[in-house]
Amino acid sequence: MSVVFVAASQLPTPFGVFTMHGFLEEATGKEHVALTFGNVADGEPVLGRLHSECLTGDALFSLRCDCGFQLEGALRAIAEEGRGVLLYLRQEGRGIGLLNKIRAYELQDGGADTVEANERLGFGADMRDYAICLPMLKHLGIGSLKLMTNNPRKVKALGDMGIPVANRVPLQLGHNPHNSKYLATKAGKLGHMLGKLHQGEVEQP
Repeated sequence: MSVVFVAASQLPTPFGVFTMHGFLEEATGKEHVALTFGNVADGEPVLGRLHSECLTGDALFSLRCDCGFQLEGALRAIAEEGRGVLLYLRQEGRGIGLLNKIRAYELQDGGADTVEANERLGFGADMRDYAICLPMLKHLGIGSLKLMTNNPRKVKALGDMGIPVANRVPLQLGHNPHNSKYLATKAGKLGHMLGKLHQGEVEQP
């Protein structure tokens, strides 16, 4: 996977001043970002998150998902830790793109869950490719993560790439009446570890 480093700059945020590293995925032209805080290249496991782009949740305050809440929670946790990394991956809608995500939302408005909507549009339930993370982490000198995620697929993907996950840190934020079915589907069909939701104990709207 050819992902090349382009430039780095400071990024002041409400949580602290991060360093923003820009990367170009040459095969697709997609631009990815890593945000680091403190010294992440000292050989110790780094608190981190792989966060896939979600325009609706990250920027437009959507309550249909938990993405924006997880992004804010991860950045806050990294700043409080004093050291960490967040990879912001341009894989909108679990890899199907923004316009197809809106089409999927339209199907969900008609009663489909997130997996069914993707499949009706001809996509897999999750089209993301985490191979792009390896060159980014290598450039930053990160060899092991304390990964903030509820998704076992991310843990496995990193392990398969030779980036061990020292431990998984749950990131269960943003539950609300608008995303209860979405979260139940992530737990029931995609295996996300969401406590009671993971066990199927959720009240459907």
